[in-house]
Amino acid sequence: MLLFPAIDLYEGQAVRLYKGDYAQKTVYSDDPVSVAADFKAKGASCVHVVDLEGAKTGGTPNLELVTRIKRETGLFTEVGGGIRNLAVAERYLSAGIDRVILGTAAVEDPEYLEAAVRLYGEKIAVGIDIRDGFVAVKGWTVNSGIPATVFARRLEVLGVRTVICTDISKDGAMAGTNRALYRNLSLAFDLNIIASGGVSSLDDVAALAEMGLYGAIVGKAYYTGAIDLREAVRIAEGGSK
Repeated sequence: MLLFPAIDLYEGQAVRLYKGDYAQKTVYSDDPVSVAADFKAKGASCVHVVDLEGAKTGGTPNLELVTRIKRETGLFTEVGGGIRNLAVAERYLSAGIDRVILGTAAVEDPEYLEAAVRLYGEKIAVGIDIRDGFVAVKGWTVNSGIPATVFARRLEVLGVRTVICTDISKDGAMAGTNRALYRNLSLAFDLNIIASGGVSSLDDVAALAEMGLYGAIVGKAYYTGAIDLREAVRIAEGGSK
C-alpha cells in the first residue's frame, strides 16, 4: 500500500481543517515545501496536496507552490481542489504534476469527467467525499443526493482507475478511520482506492494495508505526532507492526 502524507494549502500555508470546516483551521507550517521534504526524508514516495482555496473558488491559486513541491522533492504528487474544467487540469499536468483529483465537477458535470478520463487516463483521479452515505460537493458543504456506491459504480464504468474516498465524519477527528467502509468498497468495486479521513494510528495503517488497499492518506496524525511517518511508511509497504 502506498502512503500519501497530506498537505492542505491555504494562503501559502500548510493547514488542517476539522471535518472540512474552514472556520476550524489550524496552521501547521508557513513552509509547505519543507513539510514535503520531511515526508521524503522519512521514506514517503508520494504526497497528496489539496488547494483549499481552489476548492472554494475554482482555479489554481497555489499552482506555483504545488509545482515547487513536486520539483524540489521529486515525490509523486497528486493535487485536488478546484479542478473544475479541462484547462485547470491541463495547467497542473503540463506543470509536471503526476495526477489531478476531480471533486465537485466530477459529480456535477459527467461530460467533463468523461472527457478528462479520455484525454488523461490514469492521471485523473476522483474524490468520493462521503457524508451519511451520500457524496458531498463544494468543499463538503453540499449534499449531492447521490449515494456513494452509485457514484463509485459510475466511475468504474467510465474507466476511472483511482478514487480518493473520504469519510467526512472522520476527517481531522483523530478517532480512527472507517475500516468497514473501505473494506466494503474494495470488495465491491474494481478501483484503486485511497482511504482518507481519520487515519490516526499505526493500527489504522496496518489494517488498511492488510485489506490490500491501493493507498491511504495521513494528515493531522502526522502534524500532531500521533503517527511516526517513517514507521507508517514501513508498515504500509508490508512491514509488520
